[in-house]
Amino acid sequence: MFAMRPATAADIPAVEAMVLARSAWLEDRGLPSWRESAADLAGQATNPDGDVWVLADDEAEKIIGFITVQDHNPPWGWTDEELAQPAHYLYSSVTDPAYRRHKPGTTMALWAVDRAAAMGKTWVRRGCNFPELVAYNTTQGFALLHEVQRTHTKVYLMGRRAQGITDVNERLAAL
Repeated sequence: MFAMRPATAADIPAVEAMVLARSAWLEDRGLPSWRESAADLAGQATNPDGDVWVLADDEAEKIIGFITVQDHNPPWGWTDEELAQPAHYLYSSVTDPAYRRHKPGTTMALWAVDRAAAMGKTWVRRGCNFPELVAYNTTQGFALLHEVQRTHTKVYLMGRRAQGITDVNERLAAL
């Protein structure tokens, strides 16, 4: 059965393979991918802060998702009031395209929303670089809050209130 757990160094090969599978899926659709940074992204599994998580079935030795959940927002793009609010910030969310019909990205996002509420956070925030991801993230209850022009990239900053998600365990079991 799939569950969220902290990533470990042992997960690096499986995470890299998953990132490369997602990269091929993106490239087949003419979209930018993580191919060039797959090894670096997978290497984050050893982050000593313990904020990198995998969606894994340890009995089957299968990883189908990877996400970073931090206790702070990037300092740019948010108001001082927003930065003062207790929030989790989601980075580096990648899923195995073979499981796409089961919506593991949505399951990971809702798990993060539920976890944030349990930890006393008021918000879950994330950023993305493409309007297509904005549209996808809105299906998970996130709203576009800010558009920020960084050096060469427009970043769309999104958020939603942290709240208990009553069916998060059923969603994990359905994977």
